[in-house]
Amino acid sequence: MFLFYERCPMSLQYKIIPVTAFEQNCSVLWCSQTKEAVVVDPGGDMPKIVNFISSQGLTLKKILLTHAHIDHAGATSELSKKFSLPIEGPHKEDQFWIDLLPQQSQMFGFPPVEMFKPNRWLEQDDVVEVGEEKLSVLFCPGHTPGHVVFYHEPSKLAVVGDVLFQGSIGRTDFPRGDFDTLANSIRTQLWSLPDEVEFLPGHGPMSTIGHEKATNPFVGGYS
Repeated sequence: MFLFYERCPMSLQYKIIPVTAFEQNCSVLWCSQTKEAVVVDPGGDMPKIVNFISSQGLTLKKILLTHAHIDHAGATSELSKKFSLPIEGPHKEDQFWIDLLPQQSQMFGFPPVEMFKPNRWLEQDDVVEVGEEKLSVLFCPGHTPGHVVFYHEPSKLAVVGDVLFQGSIGRTDFPRGDFDTLANSIRTQLWSLPDEVEFLPGHGPMSTIGHEKATNPFVGGYS
């Protein structure tokens, strides 16, 4: 079943498509003016993603990655090859996890996947385009060393991957994860966004920056 959210009909729209046994929030973002779309974090279940894009008459232009854990990046190579799509993100520090994708697939019982090389590594303050819309890149390591976040200022929407969740934060017990680094990323990057910003996490329901800043038991209490 698809989870469907629409917002700002004159600018950026999005749809959440849970994929894999981990119910990872893959998302399709598109520009309502051009109908050009991107897929963020295609972790698996590629037919579900492709079917939605086709049903909406969208033109898929690229793949964006917040980080390279298997549930976020597992279908990246297959999708890129099938539709000749460029891959943008994550930060180059996540090459470590891209190289481990075949091992990750075996460890977590995913179908075999291939490594890939992004066409563009992303850095702090880079900009990625979705049709006529622009997303700002925030470098937010800690869950993985090369994690990035995408922020659309006009609609006050952030796609945060596994950095922040409703009432929780990303795990830091995987190789090259670090709690202090993650907490610093959240406090310096995400808490600097307006309180009304809604964020789309890698798993679970959406929340707002203001709510998490005030109540999150791991990094909250900053309202």
